[in-house]
Amino acid sequence: MTARAEIENVLGKASWGYDENDVDLIAEQFTETATMTMQIGREGDPIGPFEGREAIRKLHADSLAAQTDQRRHNLSNLVITKETPESASTTANLTLLSIENGTVQVLSSGWYRDELVKRGESWLIATRHIYLDLPY
Repeated sequence: MTARAEIENVLGKASWGYDENDVDLIAEQFTETATMTMQIGREGDPIGPFEGREAIRKLHADSLAAQTDQRRHNLSNLVITKETPESASTTANLTLLSIENGTVQVLSSGWYRDELVKRGESWLIATRHIYLDLPY
């Protein structure tokens, strides 16, 4: 498998984990010392940083526990902006769908900016910044 395909799988697994309420799958895509930040709207205050795999896992678990709908994360336009044999920088668009009471609606859009590192045979997210156009 190419590095690009492996990186796409990591990003996809993190999204799939959220959509399927599998916080362990989400956490497995991050390094032990990963950091994550978020911003909602251009004028929004930074949220985080969430430092370490367990803090990122807890953030997702708390978010999932508070929602009543089914989420679907759709990543597109993945661009690898830097790649070495041991690291990569990526940006991908996000469209976040919400399914509830038989209705599908676009909940938000935005992007992920990730720094990934190669650990053994696996790529993992070392830093993630999420920008959302609207609250989720």
